[in-house]
Amino acid sequence: MQLRHQILALAILPLVLTITLITAFTTWQSSTLAESSISTFERNMLRARETELLNLTNLALSAIKDVYEKADANDESAKEQVKRILTSLDYGQDGYFFVYDYDGNSIVHPRQSFRPGRNWLALVDPDGDQVIANLIAKAKEGGGLHQYKWEKPSSGVMADKLSFAAGLDKWHWMIGTGVYLDDVFAQTATAKADLKKSIRRTFVIVTLISVPSVLLVFVTCMWITFHERRMADGKLKLLTQRIIDTQEEERARLARELHDGVSQNLVGVRYSFDLASRKVKAGAADADAAIDRGIDALNDAIKEVRELSHELRPRMLDDLGLTAALTSLGNHFEERTGIPVSVVPLGCDTLKPEANTALYRIAQEALANVERHAAASRVTIKIWSTKGRVRMAISDNGNGFTKRVEAASANYSGGLGLRNMQERMAHFRGILLIQTNENGTTLTAMFPKSANATKKPPKAA
Repeated sequence: MQLRHQILALAILPLVLTITLITAFTTWQSSTLAESSISTFERNMLRARETELLNLTNLALSAIKDVYEKADANDESAKEQVKRILTSLDYGQDGYFFVYDYDGNSIVHPRQSFRPGRNWLALVDPDGDQVIANLIAKAKEGGGLHQYKWEKPSSGVMADKLSFAAGLDKWHWMIGTGVYLDDVFAQTATAKADLKKSIRRTFVIVTLISVPSVLLVFVTCMWITFHERRMADGKLKLLTQRIIDTQEEERARLARELHDGVSQNLVGVRYSFDLASRKVKAGAADADAAIDRGIDALNDAIKEVRELSHELRPRMLDDLGLTAALTSLGNHFEERTGIPVSVVPLGCDTLKPEANTALYRIAQEALANVERHAAASRVTIKIWSTKGRVRMAISDNGNGFTKRVEAASANYSGGLGLRNMQERMAHFRGILLIQTNENGTTLTAMFPKSANATKKPPKAA
């Protein structure tokens, strides 16, 4: 996988995963809360029905209280009167009271006339529940609720029913009434259906938000990637061109130095020795002076070659270290320009060879800028270390170059000096700071610890 694809994957996959998790969590939380609300609603509805049944049962017991309390266990007239009262106490098509004796014989059932006079103790509902036996058991316990399935009079179909049974112990009767729960379950089913619709609607909304967001991020990442790639390609082309231009400038400078300096001196040496040769052959008295002039010209050529070699790669940097190379650089600069250079080594960790070279080249470029632009009368080079991080500061008392620094920060194209220094520092993840005003300029190069040379462990004796 290419780097840009890895970057896109790292940008898109966490976003997709996050949106998926948020959607799943939101859906789960909404479903949980809704189901909890529906369960609470269903429980409240059932409690309300239970309260309703208790009130209805108390109402029926109150209606027959006088007759029941005055009658004895075998008072058939009172029993008939109670039957008539309970038969008349209906409340809607599906609301009625029923009576069974403790043996399971039906006594009162207003909606199903075929039941009275027959024994239904063994009756079971479609779920296998012994309905009458369980209702009689609740009545004997002092009254209680029981849920079962029973035919609903208004529809003629089996439905869930909740009944409350109470006992008339003197007559061994069970009196009860019930309410059908299909409307409660229907409301619950409707609420669950609404919940599913709400969850689907929420999922669709989240999807409509998340998918365009992911696409937007993807398109943005692609655009940024391509844009950065174009910029990087452009910078690479510019850097390549700068390298070529720098090489050509260096070659041209070397050609000029060789032609104007070394070559001319060598031509002078040749003419001096030709003249000396003719004078020796002629036996002239001043032949020695001609030879001495040739030797002096040869020494000048050797000096030119050494200086040119020193500019290309100072051997002192490899042999004696950075401080000695900077001191030598400052001495040559002072001899050539008359501007005194003070090198102040304050102690620093040993850098890698390529980092030493970078600092040396930065110092070369800085001194060249001082010579060309600063009009300074003094230069100071300080080298020190802070918490293992090497620092070098080059200060002068010249006229500053604020305008050029501002231009350099905006892709200054008037020279390669500052940009070369910045690129040398960037190679080591270092920082180049420039402080300049009308009183002078201070250039500070700061290396990270990674630029330090690895210290080899001491050899065992």
